[in-house]
Amino acid sequence: MNRGKILIVEDEKKIARLIQLELEHEGYETGAAYTGLEGYSLFQNETWDLLILDVMLPELSGLEVLRRIRSADNQTPVILLTARDALPDKVSGLDLGANDYMTKPFEIEELLARVRVWMRQSLSQEESDSSLCIGDLSLNEKTREVTRSGQSIELTPKEYDLLLYLLQNQNQVLTFDQLLSNVWGFDYNGDINIVYVYIRYLRTKIDTPFSKPYIHTVRGVGYMLKE
Repeated sequence: MNRGKILIVEDEKKIARLIQLELEHEGYETGAAYTGLEGYSLFQNETWDLLILDVMLPELSGLEVLRRIRSADNQTPVILLTARDALPDKVSGLDLGANDYMTKPFEIEELLARVRVWMRQSLSQEESDSSLCIGDLSLNEKTREVTRSGQSIELTPKEYDLLLYLLQNQNQVLTFDQLLSNVWGFDYNGDINIVYVYIRYLRTKIDTPFSKPYIHTVRGVGYMLKE
């Protein structure tokens, strides 16, 4: 099982290979670069869940790589690898947006533990970013999971699409034409009966079993999702 994708930028190839082998044994997918320029290029051209970055690199220093990455507001966790007595590098790295650092030489088990911590936080943030909520109703776009008051709610694909559109536009009146166009497309152009039917289906799942309704009718116009 792939637990995430990690880029290692380290000019000492034996160290880079050791880290790769250990991470792959833990179930992570890895990539490696041995210069700052190569690492920065790889980072830009692929999607990574975490970066392990040595400070002392040829062509482009690790701190410069970090500065360029953070200038693009990238939130990928970065663990710096620094020399034992390089306190200024540690301070500069944290100031530039590094999440953590390891001092060489280090125990591989400690590095793996730090990787696990940051990967969990990264995954938690991704799930939070991909969730749409109103009150106790939540929809996760990444997993397509819908819950209310902690209870899982099973929706058909079209019910899910309708709820997603309502959540994306909560507290706004959505006309029948808007709902038809954005949820069903032109195949159902003008057939507002399909909207009535699916709103009823959705209400029986996310409103009726609970004390407070979220889907409100705006007579003659359409519907609104609001608390």
